[in-house]
Amino acid sequence: MWRHLPVRKPQPDAQEFVDILMGRLPQRRTPLVEYIVDDTVMRPVVTDLLGREWVTPQGDRESLKAFLDMVIGFWYRLGYDCVRLEIGLPFLEHRLVTEDTAAPKQRAWADEHQGAISSWEDFEKYPWPRVEDVDFFPLEYINDHLPDGMGFLSSHGAGIFEHLSWVMSLEGLCLALYDAPDLVQAVSDRIGTLITQFYEHLLQLDRLVAVFPGDDMGFRSGTLISPDALRQYCLPWHKRWAQMAHERGLPYFLHSCGNLQAIMDDLIDDVGIDGKHSFEDAILPAEEFQRLYGDRIAVLGGVDLNILAAGTPEQIRQRTRQLVETCGARGRYAVGSGNSIPSYVPVENYLSMVDEALDCTPAGG
Repeated sequence: MWRHLPVRKPQPDAQEFVDILMGRLPQRRTPLVEYIVDDTVMRPVVTDLLGREWVTPQGDRESLKAFLDMVIGFWYRLGYDCVRLEIGLPFLEHRLVTEDTAAPKQRAWADEHQGAISSWEDFEKYPWPRVEDVDFFPLEYINDHLPDGMGFLSSHGAGIFEHLSWVMSLEGLCLALYDAPDLVQAVSDRIGTLITQFYEHLLQLDRLVAVFPGDDMGFRSGTLISPDALRQYCLPWHKRWAQMAHERGLPYFLHSCGNLQAIMDDLIDDVGIDGKHSFEDAILPAEEFQRLYGDRIAVLGGVDLNILAAGTPEQIRQRTRQLVETCGARGRYAVGSGNSIPSYVPVENYLSMVDEALDCTPAGG
């Protein structure tokens, strides 16, 4: 069924992966990239395709190590050059929970109406997390146990806009932008400062090859708050983190959903992002984005999530090959999903994308 999976003799080359995306090397191959693969999809790949036992961390170091070894093996045997994993500060944020219709677990999302901070009194009482309390062991373990040639992609879990809109709620943030802009600035600055401290630790990892954060700032027709508000409260922090990465010789790739046309020049010219991930064909297909911006930054992903979730394996193969033959031919491109691999993507569809990408540019055979 699979021509290339699992990859029998992986030959990851994280340095080449970065050099291709940074335009330092001609694109002799189109590497794979992925932002997140949900456990619901990863599990049958691990057990059925790779023949490994699925490990669930039990709160102890040994089971966590076994889980992380399994995660490394997943990325390695599927032909990726890099493992991606993130952790983040435990900001107190109101969440709503319901049953996942595609997996035997629950799904949570941010409460859009009620935030933890809506006043200065809330701000003063808020239990701000401390970076010194974060357990960096999962990131450090992966960094120290990667196979030869592999690199590490990581970041703080969620970005400045996401945490700002979750701590205050999106509705509360929108009201405060007009009623209490000084409060918005204070919350943004506190979150940004804490994430900066997080990155000071993350950037010490010697196998880290790129900082690859996510910060969803848009929806289908535009940004979630005004471009000017993003420029004031959020983009300066991304600029700072990009500078921190660049000072260590690492690129800064940004995953951000939605229509960001109004701030794309800001992201490229001022913030200094080196690549963009997350594309939706109904907004701007990856090919069109590359036509507009591909001479300035890398393009990551592009197989639309609607196709991955609802298409046939053959449709997914066709779209994957189309992207490799167009974006890959232009250079500075890595193929993968347009967003991530959530629980409702059929395993066969995900593997069809990966297998077809390897068929276009084999990774180890």
